[in-house]
Amino acid sequence: MKKILLTFVFITISFFAKSQEASVEKSTNGVQIGVLGTWFHNESRLTNKLALRSEVGFDGGFGWGMFYDGIGYTFAPVFTLEPRLYYNLDKRQSKSKNIVGNSGNFLSLKTSFHPDWFLISNYDNSGIVSQLSIVPTWGIRRNLGNHFTYEAGIGIGYRHLFYKSYGYAENEGEVAVNLHLRVGYRF
Repeated sequence: MKKILLTFVFITISFFAKSQEASVEKSTNGVQIGVLGTWFHNESRLTNKLALRSEVGFDGGFGWGMFYDGIGYTFAPVFTLEPRLYYNLDKRQSKSKNIVGNSGNFLSLKTSFHPDWFLISNYDNSGIVSQLSIVPTWGIRRNLGNHFTYEAGIGIGYRHLFYKSYGYAENEGEVAVNLHLRVGYRF
């Protein structure tokens, strides 16, 4: 009789018990490299599905034309704040897929500031105009083992160029594109 009662209790508990809701990590740090740059980042949990990513690093670019001999490269400092909504964590967890390190699909609002402080370039007297960009982005992040990650994202948004501070009559705005593919190491 005790065995039947215990079996009934365990079955009833397991029937009514709900699995724990999937959540982003409380805090995760790492470094990433991509085709055009290097970045250090921190993601901090705001809610179970929302994390705030802060990032500092160098965005890069290549250029050529009549003012350059050959191909030139430039790396400029960048500061980014990016709220990320990880929308498929429950689905990944229900399929027994890894969500460690915020491994999942996300929607974000990537806000980046490029100051005109200094550049790393193979040309002398190069410069950039300080700029602020806001780009809605869709992306994915996945783990490779315990610490390595890869991430891809795409988005189209707006970039504001601060030309007035350089003596021009007006600032300008233009379309900004975020297309990234990065590999990283999570601490």
